[in-house]
Amino acid sequence: MRNIDFDPFWRTSIGFDRLFSMMDDSLRFEPEDRYPPYDIVRTGEDNYRVTLAIAGFTPDQIGVTQHQNVLTIVGRPSEKNAKSEYLYHGIAGRAFERRFNLADYVEVESASFENGLLHINLVRHVPEAMKPRRIEVGLTKTAAEGESVKTIDHVKAA
Repeated sequence: MRNIDFDPFWRTSIGFDRLFSMMDDSLRFEPEDRYPPYDIVRTGEDNYRVTLAIAGFTPDQIGVTQHQNVLTIVGRPSEKNAKSEYLYHGIAGRAFERRFNLADYVEVESASFENGLLHINLVRHVPEAMKPRRIEVGLTKTAAEGESVKTIDHVKAA
């Protein structure tokens, strides 16, 4: 069930280009590189944390950038380890680039590296104009002053 036609949505929707492109890209069959492994955790109503397991890297070998709505994490191992003669090489310390699509108003708050784990904290800052607001319902001037309202009775014709 990977052949979904998004053409009707493209023809009748305006402003949803990014959403339909992401859905279309996710349905294309491409072997996915699962390195490095990662977790995405919701830590609050508008807070998230992405944690990548990048054993063998140092903070200066890691690059974290956010451009528009894409978070990119790049790891480049140093060349000095490549000259070593390994009898067994089980720690995957290869170069990587991992991208995450971010929703609108989600920004990187901080990034830290500890015990081989890279933690990236994200927060969603929704502008006040976009948040729902409560509107008080007041009384009209006549109802507030207690004035009586005229009623017109309907009289049936004979």
